[in-house]
Amino acid sequence: MTDWQARRRSRTFALFLVMISVAPVVTVARSSGAQDMSNRYQATAVVTGSDRRSRPTGFARCLREVLVKVSGEPRLSHDPRVDRLAAEADLFVASFDYVDQLAAYHHHDDQGTYDRPFNLTVHFVPALIDKALADLGEQPWRGQRPVIMPVLMVRGYTAAYLLSAESPAGADQRVAFADVARDLGMQVRFPTDADFAAWGVTVGQFPSPQVAPSADEAVVAGTLAFKRAVPGWAGSWRMRYHGIDYAWGIHGVNFDEAFRDIVRGVVRVASGHGAPE
Repeated sequence: MTDWQARRRSRTFALFLVMISVAPVVTVARSSGAQDMSNRYQATAVVTGSDRRSRPTGFARCLREVLVKVSGEPRLSHDPRVDRLAAEADLFVASFDYVDQLAAYHHHDDQGTYDRPFNLTVHFVPALIDKALADLGEQPWRGQRPVIMPVLMVRGYTAAYLLSAESPAGADQRVAFADVARDLGMQVRFPTDADFAAWGVTVGQFPSPQVAPSADEAVVAGTLAFKRAVPGWAGSWRMRYHGIDYAWGIHGVNFDEAFRDIVRGVVRVASGHGAPE
């Protein structure tokens, strides 16, 4: 047995002992009415093929996402300390499965089999993720998570519009926003046209909705504009949460990343980690 194999076996056994010792605590917490977090210990990555070639990379990406989703600390996704954990992500995996994105299309050769895009969904052992977070000085965010309500005025390629629940121009953006929110363990509710009208929000000005959010909502107002000179999208956001004002933004990205910037900011504030970055 090589030194590397010995270290790996030792680490695997240690993690197994952690799982045994921590699991009863998790069970007790759930029985006392704590929020169900089981879906936050899983993530999905798009990989090439369903063999072993892309599996380590997929596991690593999913582990980073889960650490952020469970803790509410977006900075973990780029924390150098997580690199070591990501390199051994398989040690934290309970199970995984693949879904062929092109299952409905017939392929004619071996290349079509190996190079097809698959959704790799990875389920991690909660006790091991919690222990990894503790080693990083973090803990699971078990509190109630607010529903994000974006109040956005968008200046697209040709026209400006409000990103309402009914806006045809914002259909793809609503899907992207909901996907990003789900990746970070959050939910989103888009205002209706009637909401915008009632709040006095119109196209042509920075949104200042006249609304008092409920305790379980996080209202983020802002503008998202496509800048041809950059090129890319630029966003500016404002949020008042529990009596404190926050402002942040991003530029030179696609609109998926712009929405991710919003969600990451809300997550960081609501989980108690500090202001958006």
